[in-house]
Formats: sequence, structure tokens, C-alpha cells
Amino acid sequence: MNAPVFNLDEVMMPAEFKRCFDAQRAAYLARPEPTYAERSIDLQSLVRLLKENRDALIEAINQDYGNRSAFETLFTEYYVVLETIQDAAKNLKRWMKPQKRRIDFMTYPGARNRVIPQPLGVVGVIVPWNFPLNLSFAPLAAILAAGNRAMVKMSENSSHLAALLARLSPNYFPEDKLKFFEDGGGRGPAFSSLPFDHILFTGSGATGRAVMANAARNLTPVTLELGGKSPAIVGPDFPIKTAAERIIWVKMLNAGQICTNIDYVFLPEGAVPEFVEHCKRLVAERYPDLNGPDYTSIIDERSFARLQGALDDARAKGATLVNLAEGQTPDAARRKFAPHLVLDPTEDMLLMQREIFGPILPVRTYRDQQQVADYINAHDRPLAIYPFTNDRALQDFYISRVMSGGVSVNEALLHVGQHDLPFGGVGASGMGHYHAQEGFNTFSKLRPVFYQGPFSAIQMMFLPPYAGRATRILNLLIKLKT
Repeated sequence: MNAPVFNLDEVMMPAEFKRCFDAQRAAYLARPEPTYAERSIDLQSLVRLLKENRDALIEAINQDYGNRSAFETLFTEYYVVLETIQDAAKNLKRWMKPQKRRIDFMTYPGARNRVIPQPLGVVGVIVPWNFPLNLSFAPLAAILAAGNRAMVKMSENSSHLAALLARLSPNYFPEDKLKFFEDGGGRGPAFSSLPFDHILFTGSGATGRAVMANAARNLTPVTLELGGKSPAIVGPDFPIKTAAERIIWVKMLNAGQICTNIDYVFLPEGAVPEFVEHCKRLVAERYPDLNGPDYTSIIDERSFARLQGALDDARAKGATLVNLAEGQTPDAARRKFAPHLVLDPTEDMLLMQREIFGPILPVRTYRDQQQVADYINAHDRPLAIYPFTNDRALQDFYISRVMSGGVSVNEALLHVGQHDLPFGGVGASGMGHYHAQEGFNTFSKLRPVFYQGPFSAIQMMFLPPYAGRATRILNLLIKLKT
């Protein structure tokens, strides 16, 4: 194994980063393959950390947001993570088992092929602010199940949670196994410049490119979970009322601050008025007071201003804005942002040029399915698509003709929470997968091993000089294969 190389020419490396990395690397080299029992204990320790500090974790996330719905934290983060760890523990023994692979016994009599999953070593995890518990602990379930050690850098917008996890983690894990770090002070480039054995980054495409560039200096492989503009397509057969109910539910969840959220929706021509009326009704029923605890705040002032600026830009360029909470006065001081539909959006609007990441939904119309496919395919591949249709042929059309990271049919987001499905983007929406066995495999080296039999047929048959016996045997084998 080559010694780690620290690229210090372009970044200032915090001493705590290097000290922890060196300790984890040394611990890995001293014990590179934890047993099944040791990995099971690590997963149990993750669960204990969550269960014994549930209220403190929820409150820390609430403080980071200003107001984060406690139910949303429990449902989208705490519960999901417990399920993820439980799934990893349940399947761990099967995932760890070496795989038998086929072998040509005519050429290699008595030999065996195996693929052995082995830990990579030290994994770096870079966590965004929008689901900071989910997007740190769900990867950790796979990382620790695969027998690795991990350094986790939280977002600068998750300062309360980061400080809490940094304080709590040593009670459950030694620092040479797992350590959490706060951000701040522009330390991100230094973290991604460490010579990790793998990096998992979740966040924006722009930052993902920077992470990938830093990792490339060490030839560190990366899994990038990015985002993009994930569309919903309501088919002509699907009830507009049902589509509105399911779309508004997810668009209001976490105030729309979800990388897999619906970024814009395609409706059949003529369906817009009905869709608008249902959306207004649903918001009034479900969120009678946007200033109440059920509706999450926008994470910071910069994001709030960005969303407001995007609305202003759309209005100035001719779009029709529909305030879905008309009559309410959201508290701007608490960064409560009123949900809006944007009708007749055009390509020159900011809302259609970058991921929205908030409770704003542009509405487009279409005449035929090919028009929809052509539009989506003319842009970056999205992290997900959401076809709403009961027509199996139409479902298959969108799944076949439009490439995306994942698909939920007749619902949004739910493919992400299925524990036996891999999660990951494609193209500009990311690369690589985790969740389920794909997560275990991502953080493992699937190492091919060939075991020679009692004697070497190769040595007996194919030694030079090749003219004569070796050539006759090879030609016979080729004839048998063809």
C-alpha cells in the first residue's frame, strides 16, 4: 500500500483532520478486517447513539433551521435511519459472505474462484444541511457494515447538530473508528483533499465538482449524490386531484428543500385551472398557519433571498405567480416562505435554469408524451423522474425513454426510502450508488481471488516453445469453445 499523500500546496490542512486520518489509517492497517461480531456491535452503537439522544438531536436540527418540523425530522430522518441500520444488521452476514464464481474446469482443474468483500479503509463523508441526520447516519450504516472507519464533516448550516455529534460520538465510538467534524472557516476543500479510500459527497453540483477535483489529486474514488431538476409528469389518464395531493405533499415537505423533490411539473393541456384550485385547497387544509411548527423554515437568509429573487425574476419575465397561501402572512424574520405555483415559465427564467430547492413549483403543459421526453432529455439528466399514470405502456415509455437516477411511479421520493433499492444519480445528478447491498459494495473492495488446484494445468500445457504441443492444445480448446 502506498503511503498517503497530503496535498498541502493548495489548502491549509487543519491539524485535527490529519491527526484523525493518521489514527484511523493506523487502526485500519492494524486490523483491516473487523469480524461480523465487531461490525454488528458498531451498528448497535449507531442505534444507541440515536435512541439515547433522540430529543437532543431533534432540537439541534430545529435550532439549525430556526424552525424544523419535529415530525419531519422524526419521519424523514430518525425513523428512516433506524430502518436503514436495522436492514444492514439483518443482511450483514449475507453481504459479508464470499461469492463463488464460475471457473473453466477444463483449463483450470481443481481450481476455485471467489470474490471477497473487504473493507476499503478510511471513508470521508461530506454531509449537507437539508437532512443532516439521515445523510450522515444512513451512509455510516453501510460504511461500518463494510468494516471501514469514517470521518464525517457536517455542513456549516448544521452547526448545532455538528457540535452535538462531535460531543456525543466519543461516548459510542473511539475516534480511530468514527469522528464528526464541524465545518466553518472554509475547511471543506481541506477535508476533501485528504487521501481517503473513498469519499461520499451529498450536495450541489458546483461543490461536487470541486470535491471531485480535490479527490482526483489522490485518485480517491467518489460517490457523488447531487440533485438537479427532477420533473413530475401527470398523464392524461391520472386524476388531477390525486396528483395534486401527492405533489403538494412532497413539495411542502421540509419546505421543498430536498434534492429529489419535484422541481417542475408537466400537466396535460387544459388541466392547469383544476390543478391550481386543488393546490390552494390542500395548502389551506394542511397548513392553515405557515408560521406554525408544522411548516419548516428556509435554512438561511441567503437561500430565502435566492427564492424571493427567483420569484421576482419569473414575474418580471411574464410568468403568472399563484400564492398558495393567499391571505396568510409568513414570518420573513423566521424565514417562512409562502408556497407558489409559477404558470407559463420560460427557459430564460432562473427557476428553470437551476435547482429550486424550495416551495416553488413551475407548471408546464404538454400535448403528447414525446414532447415531454424531448424536453427532459434536452437538459441534464435528473436525479429522479415521477410519472403519474396508471397506463403501463406510458409508465414504460418514460422509464425507457428518459434516463434519471431513479423513478417513483404515481408518487414522489418514495424510491429513496426503499431499503432494497440502490440510490444514486446519473450524469450531472451524480455518480455511484449506496443504500442496501449496493451501499455495502460501494464501501467494499470486491476482491477477486483465484485459488490454484493441486497442480497447474497452465504450467503443464502452455510452456514455450509454443510450436507443437502447446499450439495443438490451444487450438483444440478454441475449437471446443466455438
